[in-house]
Amino acid sequence: MPLTRRRFLIESGLVVGIFGSGVKSMVAQQPPNNPGPDRIVLLGTRGGPNITGYSPSPPANLLVYRGVPYVVDTGYGVTFKLVDAGLRLPLLRYIFITHHHSDHNLGLGPLLYNAWAAGLRTPVDVYAPMGLSAMLSAYWESNRFDIETRISDEGRPDPRKLVTPHELSEGLTMSHDDVRVFALKVNHPPVTESYAFKFQLADKTVVFSGDTTFFPPLADFAKGADYLVHEALYEPGLDTVVRRVPNAEKLKASILSHHTRAEDVGRIAAMANVKTLVLNHFVPAGDNNVAPEVWRDAVRRTFGGNIVVGRDLLQLPL
Repeated sequence: MPLTRRRFLIESGLVVGIFGSGVKSMVAQQPPNNPGPDRIVLLGTRGGPNITGYSPSPPANLLVYRGVPYVVDTGYGVTFKLVDAGLRLPLLRYIFITHHHSDHNLGLGPLLYNAWAAGLRTPVDVYAPMGLSAMLSAYWESNRFDIETRISDEGRPDPRKLVTPHELSEGLTMSHDDVRVFALKVNHPPVTESYAFKFQLADKTVVFSGDTTFFPPLADFAKGADYLVHEALYEPGLDTVVRRVPNAEKLKASILSHHTRAEDVGRIAAMANVKTLVLNHFVPAGDNNVAPEVWRDAVRRTFGGNIVVGRDLLQLPL
């Protein structure tokens, strides 16, 4: 039976609207080697590395297309969120990292290790900016004793041979079957190697902005996309957050220099004429004073299309 939009919503437990996070009932019904229906899952939507609880957690996303999972960013906690999203860890296949800020890559090594510990025996390809190979080598070395003990004692394959790092640049990054992934270098000072990703999936297009200031070339990159998943900064809420830290003035200037104000996110979406704009990587994050409607209203000033205010484990049908 084809996976229609209605069937996707029913099987996912999303009976109160077209967007939701009811994944566990769907997961329980999946065969061991089936990652579930085509979908996007926002695993972590918190901007920045600070941890105040399980949710929201730092940035991570899951895209499943024709039985293949793609992970975009691996913020701290990504392993737990993937389990909650219903992805069995040994099915891990492709990982993309937008840039080497810790809230986007801190969970990479543990995710690979946890997948291996859960039974991973198949290749994993990781795509990230320059520095990826050194980062993975350091991680493997830091856990060398445990890895080599388990290989010998438990008969596991060597995870260092399963994982292949690819240090990316702009342009076509990966291609197989009817999937093509493109990278665009965005503006995220002082990080010079920061990328947006575009997934072309047959007749569907999904774009992840990564971290960036207002960057008009991103609108051309995302032209006509079915989903644009874009970071968002609500400037009026920033002072409340930064005044709690001793480096408030410098931190605020830094945040404002490399993130996109909500109104400018709307401008990018309007210029690109995307079908659905999905807000994530919220700055400030987890602030109860900035309710979902605040984010939506701020973006609505410049974009009249469909807006989804993200939250951890929200899933979107492809």
